[in-house]
Amino acid sequence: MREAQYEDLKRTEKTSKMLTSLYSPYCDFILYPSSRDPSITLAMRVLKPAQPGYIQAGTHGWHMSIDAFEHMEQPSEGIEYLTLQVDMRGRAYSTGNPDCNGWELYDVIDAVNYAREHYSEFILDPEVVYFESGSGGGGNAFALAGKFPDFFAAVNALYGISDYALWYENDSVGEFRDELDVWVGSPPEADRMAYDARSGITTVGNLLTPLFAAHGETDVRVPSEHSRLFIKKAEELGKKDLVSYYEMEGVGTRSHLGNITQEQHLRMNTLASENLAAHRNPVQLPRKGVLVVAGYLFTKAFSVVLDSIDKVAHLNYDLEKKSFTLDCAVPCGFTLQLHAVVD
Repeated sequence: MREAQYEDLKRTEKTSKMLTSLYSPYCDFILYPSSRDPSITLAMRVLKPAQPGYIQAGTHGWHMSIDAFEHMEQPSEGIEYLTLQVDMRGRAYSTGNPDCNGWELYDVIDAVNYAREHYSEFILDPEVVYFESGSGGGGNAFALAGKFPDFFAAVNALYGISDYALWYENDSVGEFRDELDVWVGSPPEADRMAYDARSGITTVGNLLTPLFAAHGETDVRVPSEHSRLFIKKAEELGKKDLVSYYEMEGVGTRSHLGNITQEQHLRMNTLASENLAAHRNPVQLPRKGVLVVAGYLFTKAFSVVLDSIDKVAHLNYDLEKKSFTLDCAVPCGFTLQLHAVVD
């Protein structure tokens, strides 16, 4: 059940055990290196389908981690895709430090690339990759769709954070501010751009991937305002055909899906599943355009990495002319790398 993976009602403690990869017929626990920082060891659970399928990656709730390894002789119920449950850096099983949608998002990309190499017998098409997560992971979903605009074939963002400055300012309990102060490095009033660089709403204009969002109307811990604002901005920027939204009336307490009815739960799951099933082709990047670079931007053709993940810039690119021009409101260096031949 989707809510069991994302309800963020308990903090998962860092394990003190020496870890190693573990294997079973239908569930593996995998340690893999970060390509951005080889000193960081990352972890994921890999759930294998009975028949080859596409790749579906996901993360966990804000304070949570992935479930522990479980030896499985039979496939997990409802597993249609090769499912990668990524333990983000600094959580229970992965080393490194969390950075709130900074380089920790690349941990997902590394997980997919590992699976492409080591689980090819379970994959129908390595270029068709889905992402789904909720709560803190829903915030990852919004940001991944913008920072990697042609990587995912479809994304489901369930009750996610789209604007971290707004979330900080509305955290009357102080439940999330303690991590944000550390993971981002300051409160939003001290460095608003650093919060913008981590927020999916900043990169809505980059959206090429069909994205489904769902939110409980009365969610306390991640207010539905986050999904509403993301969808509204997407529509304003001409992305209406790429986004769909289901708001569940009367749903949401301190539990994201508190008071949900059976019908609402079924409807959310059906719409999320349909968004993935309807999109079986990789996304294509336009040959020219303008993209927002929020710390970094990775496409199949090129990448741009700013000199700080706390900065936001705009990139004018033209693949025909091999032209790349960056505009930033503050002094900003960047590294451009071509990943494919630009004809």
